Amino acid sequence: MSKTQYSLGNASNGIVFRNGIVLTMDKSKHVIPKGDVYVKGEKIIAVGQNLEVPAGTQEIDASGGIIMPGMVDTHRHMWQTAMRGYGADWTLTQYFVWYYLQYGKLFRPQDMAAGNMLSALEAVESGVTTTVDWSHGLRTTEHAEAAIDALEHSPGRFVFAYGNIHGGPWEWSTTPEFKKFMQSRSASDMMGFQMAFDVTGDPEFPERAAFEVARDLGLSVTTHAGVWGATSDTSINLMYDNGFMTPGNVYVHATTLGDDSYQKIAATGGSVSVSTESEQSCGQGYPPTWKLRKHGVDVSMSIDTSVWMSADMFTAMRTTLGADRSMEHMLAHAKNETITNSLLRSEHVVEYATMGGAKALGMEDKIGSLEVGKYADVVLIKNDNSPVMYPLVNPYGHVVMQVNRGDVHTVLVNGEIVKHNHRISDQAIKVNKSQIEETVSYLQSEMGEDAWNESMTPEIPVSKVMDNPYTYTDFRSDETHKN
Repeated sequence: MSKTQYSLGNASNGIVFRNGIVLTMDKSKHVIPKGDVYVKGEKIIAVGQNLEVPAGTQEIDASGGIIMPGMVDTHRHMWQTAMRGYGADWTLTQYFVWYYLQYGKLFRPQDMAAGNMLSALEAVESGVTTTVDWSHGLRTTEHAEAAIDALEHSPGRFVFAYGNIHGGPWEWSTTPEFKKFMQSRSASDMMGFQMAFDVTGDPEFPERAAFEVARDLGLSVTTHAGVWGATSDTSINLMYDNGFMTPGNVYVHATTLGDDSYQKIAATGGSVSVSTESEQSCGQGYPPTWKLRKHGVDVSMSIDTSVWMSADMFTAMRTTLGADRSMEHMLAHAKNETITNSLLRSEHVVEYATMGGAKALGMEDKIGSLEVGKYADVVLIKNDNSPVMYPLVNPYGHVVMQVNRGDVHTVLVNGEIVKHNHRISDQAIKVNKSQIEETVSYLQSEMGEDAWNESMTPEIPVSKVMDNPYTYTDFRSDETHKN
């Protein structure tokens, strides 16, 4: 299927959303009661009240609902969506065992494509219109071709972050095959590129070669930083001391870093992608927004992987707000004090999920808010059949604390309607479901029934590999829990 086959309509004749509460997410955080948003073609033409539009413009009744920008996910391992929920009871160590050591190498190019397509569908279904595909299962360029082809034929706006957990980044990034792949692809506002790899802290800094490739290609780097037992302040210092902490870099999780590292991220124009549900459940460290606020670090939000968590950005916003407030209260209680005003507010996490992501990707002039001239990535939250949607008295609080992806009524990406009346393309679901069923059957067959069932709640093997998940290096240190 082509990308246009997922469309339920387009804005060639213009579309106007009428009489909804408009969260513009512009710099002034302008909220428009009984507001309209008019789009035509790919762009937002007007935002206001009682807009005059040309005859023939399609009208969508937004009364009783909230109109907001499409959300941005800056870190999602889309290929793993084919295993949705399989690792619900895993720890981070068990995740490393399954994907890095045991079964991640079973994934074929077509399995990458099936997972990516499913992830793209559930992204737009939940109001996420731009997604970074943190694609770190690319053992071959054939896997990469299949993964990106799936995105190019799926609804949504994407950034393809090329990675390979099965090889050192200094190895795969310097191959002729990788360079040929990158030369064969052209970046656009519908498909951008990053490089995805981690810095283990080895003082020899072998990752230098990958950073140099990224610099030569003009690509930003997205990296798992400050992850308990895997990456630390040493990793940040190596990047900083060698001149590779540059604007546009995205530091994922960043839970266990010291003040100096956060200051370096802020000072060099980087940002942090927070995956709160993942950090709470899996063990990367306590969700860091309470520390990021202190140092003025820009924040975006991400789902991480559906092998554990849902892909519902409303849940991600809710858990982020809760984690930040929990820490705020605990720190106060430890000093025998009481918090009477929360520092992190609902509007802040909505901003993380919209303009925060747009800024992290260098697209703040194009997406992330409802402003004239920006791309028409628009979400209508409206559910007339749900008692959850009334009364609607605090729109930011309603978005964060009350609704879920089932309340997403309409989604536009680049002016194309990809969800309407709570439905996405039936044909898209039918095609992808068949692909996913084939992938799951293949993995079950390759693993065997016993391994398949046991791996859902696996025992942790006694292995030195557990000191550090990066099997392509023998580097160990006290920071990575060397025995």
